[in-house]
Amino acid sequence: MSPHVRRICLLLGVISGVGTSSALAADADHGADLAKRWCASCHVVANGQTQASADVPSFASVARRPGFSPERLAFFLLDPHPKMPNFPLSRSEAGDIAAYISSLR
Repeated sequence: MSPHVRRICLLLGVISGVGTSSALAADADHGADLAKRWCASCHVVANGQTQASADVPSFASVARRPGFSPERLAFFLLDPHPKMPNFPLSRSEAGDIAAYISSLR
């Protein structure tokens, strides 16, 4: 492959990466911290957690659901189900939590 063709391929790769979704830019480590602080009273959010509500899914089971999407989950977290507490999450915090849950697959 000529150097000219390599440069074009590299440029195309960089350009295609510019439009990636915000979920890819989310911080799963920050999401884990948020989940442990705000979600662990009801959900099992990490391995080794021994106590949670029996009637809510663990984060690992949410991540393994068919059709799971971090983007859809982040959107859901911004307008939670009535049974969930009303935590005032920013878009980036919702994305971070969704990225953390996605990492549990």
